[in-house]
Amino acid sequence: MRSRAVMAFRQLMVPALAVAMGAAVAQDETAVPESPWGPDDQIGAANYLSAEKVLEAAELIETGKTYSLGVELNRDFPAYGTRFFDITVVESVPGGSTVGPNKLTANDDVLHTWVGIGSQIDGFGHIGIDHVHYNNNHAAEIIDTSGLKRLGLENLPPIVTRGVLLDMTEHFGKDMLGEGTAFNSAEIKAAAQAQGVEIREGDVVLFHTGWLNLVGEDNKRFAQAEPGLGVDGAEYLAQQGVVAVGADTWGLEVIPFEENRGPYEVHQTLLAKHGVYILENMDTRELAGDGVSEFLFVLGQPKVKGSVQMIVNPVAIR
Repeated sequence: MRSRAVMAFRQLMVPALAVAMGAAVAQDETAVPESPWGPDDQIGAANYLSAEKVLEAAELIETGKTYSLGVELNRDFPAYGTRFFDITVVESVPGGSTVGPNKLTANDDVLHTWVGIGSQIDGFGHIGIDHVHYNNNHAAEIIDTSGLKRLGLENLPPIVTRGVLLDMTEHFGKDMLGEGTAFNSAEIKAAAQAQGVEIREGDVVLFHTGWLNLVGEDNKRFAQAEPGLGVDGAEYLAQQGVVAVGADTWGLEVIPFEENRGPYEVHQTLLAKHGVYILENMDTRELAGDGVSEFLFVLGQPKVKGSVQMIVNPVAIR
């Protein structure tokens, strides 16, 4: 199994690295600034979280309705590159035998998967700039095949804060945005104003584009490109002090990439430069359908030591 995963990783990364090299965007290590929370900081914008913000966000609850933001993950869910998901259910006692006078039977399950698949959170070990990650952590010093030595997602505290959903289908007047449709600071500000919400420090901001509707209908189109956030929009959100940014797409940012931009600069901007987490494949359809613009956002990710990414199922409460 390990050799299969290593082979898949190589198949995934080699083309991506070739594209990145072809982009020829020369960057200096100083492009990754030191954290405003000090040289030992590993959680970035999560420092904006506080008990006060939890209490403020809890006041948004009016109906008590909960929304699962995670997608159903199965073998057929389209994934980036050669990533895969597989689950095997096995009987704890082989052969169908029972245990004890009460005839106990049981099953367990085994996952063979990438954790950057389906609904997921990207941590700071995922993307760097010239091998330098958030808060000037050099890849050679923190990355090991057995897990990150620093910046692992086990450091992330529970994200319980105000969530904001910006419905970009309403802004653009379409049921689903087309691939390559970018939204930046101007569009973000206009959508927020139209919905009567403001983006505040400590928020989690999600975008609804309708793109998730392609899953099961046209998986090939879904996985090849997407509408999404542009670099200017990412910079704007980071300056507002948001904790995380997500969307109902597999990669958050617009693809094909913006003109004169290198590959995954939005990821670099948010993760490496500003310590803002990324949430992908967020199922925002029910929230958008109910016209919800702000809500209590709750996420407690599995604490796997040294993890780069993690499968998650955040909850919105309204």
